[in-house]
Parts: sequence; C-alpha cells; structure tokens
Amino acid sequence: MTKTRKSTFARLMLVSALLTGTAVSLSACNTTRGAGQDVSAVGHATSHAATSAQQGIANATGASTH
Repeated sequence: MTKTRKSTFARLMLVSALLTGTAVSLSACNTTRGAGQDVSAVGHATSHAATSAQQGIANATGASTH
C-alpha cells in the first residue's frame, strides 16, 4: 500500500470505530436506565423490609419506633 492509501484506510477505520462506539453507547442508555430502576427497586424493598422489621420489634417489645 502507498502512504496515501494507508492514511485513507486508517482514517476509514477510525471513523468506523467512532461510529460503532457511538451506536453502542446510545443503545446502552436504555440498558443503564433499566439497571438504575432495578437498583432503585431493590433499595425501596430493603427500606420497606427494614421498616417492617423495626415495627415488628417495637410491637414485640412495646418500644417506640421514634
């Protein structure tokens, strides 16, 4: 290959890699949002379970929760 063809090929490969990376990043946005919602749901469930446990202990011992 000549120097010009190598340069053109390298530029084409760089553009292809950038476009592929952009496409993958954009498609991952929905996946990341879904993962964030899953983590949030686990946090809410854990908080609810802790509150329920605290109330159960308070009821069993006659103690106040606040």
